Amino acid sequence: MSLNMARVLAFAILLVLFCLCGSAVGSRVKLFEAKKGSSAASDDGVCSSVVAPQGYVCEEHTVTTQDGYILSMQHIPNGRSGVSTGSKPPVLLQHGLLMDAITWLLSPPDQSLALLLADNGFDVWLTSTRGTKYSQGHTSLSTNDAAYWNWSWDELVAYDLPATFQYVNDQTGQKLHYVGHSLGTLTALSAFSKGQLVSMLQSAALLSPIAYVGQVTSPLATNAADDFLAEDLKWLGINEFNPRGDAVLKLLKEICAKPGVDCTNLLTSFTGQNCCLNSSVVDFFLTHEPQPTSTKNMVHVAQMIRDGTIHMYDYGNADDNNQHYGQSTPPIYDMSSIPNDLPLFFANGGADALSDVNDVQLLHDDLKDHDADKMVFQYQDDYAHADYVMAVNAKQVVYNPLMAFFRLHQ
Repeated sequence: MSLNMARVLAFAILLVLFCLCGSAVGSRVKLFEAKKGSSAASDDGVCSSVVAPQGYVCEEHTVTTQDGYILSMQHIPNGRSGVSTGSKPPVLLQHGLLMDAITWLLSPPDQSLALLLADNGFDVWLTSTRGTKYSQGHTSLSTNDAAYWNWSWDELVAYDLPATFQYVNDQTGQKLHYVGHSLGTLTALSAFSKGQLVSMLQSAALLSPIAYVGQVTSPLATNAADDFLAEDLKWLGINEFNPRGDAVLKLLKEICAKPGVDCTNLLTSFTGQNCCLNSSVVDFFLTHEPQPTSTKNMVHVAQMIRDGTIHMYDYGNADDNNQHYGQSTPPIYDMSSIPNDLPLFFANGGADALSDVNDVQLLHDDLKDHDADKMVFQYQDDYAHADYVMAVNAKQVVYNPLMAFFRLHQ
């Protein structure tokens, strides 16, 4: 095996563990009635496979971005009681890198943010990024086409978020609240910094915020970036980064099944030492995650780790950058340009190896002129990256304060 191929294989295996890190022109809707004790439908969708079995009504929607990607969305209009209390504030939840909408449904109903929001009187909308299992449609391209994977998170800022925001706004007639995790915070902050989406927004909650990533402490993330491993994949012509290979997943599940093995530790070397995961959630996680992304997207994230700045995709030379941007270097997303009166709730943890406290402080410094009564920074010393979407005590530690913030800024 060549050195490049060995490095690529190692990268693929390591990135399996890195899984927790968001104008509409068309739509469809399909309703799944909740049936206790069954999946409520034969379709293998998020509604039928995960939400309806928990006793919630769930609607499947699709929305098409301006560049032709067909994204799945799920709508949970009511709590488990099924009682509707009239107009409810809409909330859009956007997952992070190598994940999908099931991010918000990994835990039992009394611990999963999406279902807690529904039970607490919010109108819940989930979305899955282009390229993930439920969002692989396109108006003209197939996932077998290299062109399908020719995007980074810049396109999520420019196309995916505007499509999903506009769709929820059109469906509800209301401004919405937003929840992002990891990469879902980076895309939102970058859009806000350009003045985009804010006219449709009530407030935003950003969990494990990712903006600057030059000081991440995860050895797997930094080594992958420093060794240009994502660039190796791209050089080899691998346009889709899909860590969900059957052999790797089988191996991980076999390891997790061994007596005395706690598979929550698999995440530690990438996410930091998560304090509060139940080992049973990892098995459920492996059933659904991780999800594909584009190799170009992985390159973009690696560039940010190496450079320590928040910039658009760097094409690697002045001529190509000039062709795309009209300048020799990629434009910077200026976080200090986020509107000062936009209500923002940040939650970061002291043990997070990806959303490092020093990088979060740089973001905080950029927002020093933000209206004090419109911004909350919540710090939890023992939380790491995965705790924000999987911790057994996240309801008490994060989600209750988050919902209170939304109600305050309704």
